[in-house]
Amino acid sequence: MIGIIDYGMGNLRSVEKALEKVGFDAFVSGDIEELSKAEAVVIPGVGAFYDAMENLKKKGLDCWIKGEIKRGKPFLGICIGMQILFSYGYEVEKTEGLGFFEGNIVKIPAGKKIPHMGWNQLKVKEESQLLKGIHEGEYVYFVHSYYADTKDTDAVKATMEYGIDMPAVVERNNIYGLQFHPEKSGDVGMKILKNFGEVIG
Repeated sequence: MIGIIDYGMGNLRSVEKALEKVGFDAFVSGDIEELSKAEAVVIPGVGAFYDAMENLKKKGLDCWIKGEIKRGKPFLGICIGMQILFSYGYEVEKTEGLGFFEGNIVKIPAGKKIPHMGWNQLKVKEESQLLKGIHEGEYVYFVHSYYADTKDTDAVKATMEYGIDMPAVVERNNIYGLQFHPEKSGDVGMKILKNFGEVIG
């Protein structure tokens, strides 16, 4: 069973339906007791880093997430859900993230249309759980104005180019992150969600 965190940010039902489509039971909840029963958890989200962290804190979900990750539960962050796994975000104001990956969430440099919205190619750096069966140059769907500026290069499993190379997939132990929206990324996105679900067997 995969829990999807409802903290007032994002298209939760589409993620739930996508997970069910690839064969996993999923549910949406903002209740810590219910989410604690899940074998794996997804943190989706659209919007601002600041708002995401504020909403998590109001529900006590920030501390709960940190505790569950440290206990080894698989977590997948999607879009803003990936960004809050980093140290700090600079959207609205400097805001502390969950800090599982080193780096800052900063605005995409001038010179390209912002937000970065639409299909872009993955540049696969190395094999990972999420990218099993995913090939160099596969297209996935992005919607974002900020990106992860990180020197935590071992965690970056794939990038995409939009003026500069930006992390698209991060992974370390039981922590996974996608800058793009797998639920909007066709067969490639479905395969990535299936790869995540297979972590729980």
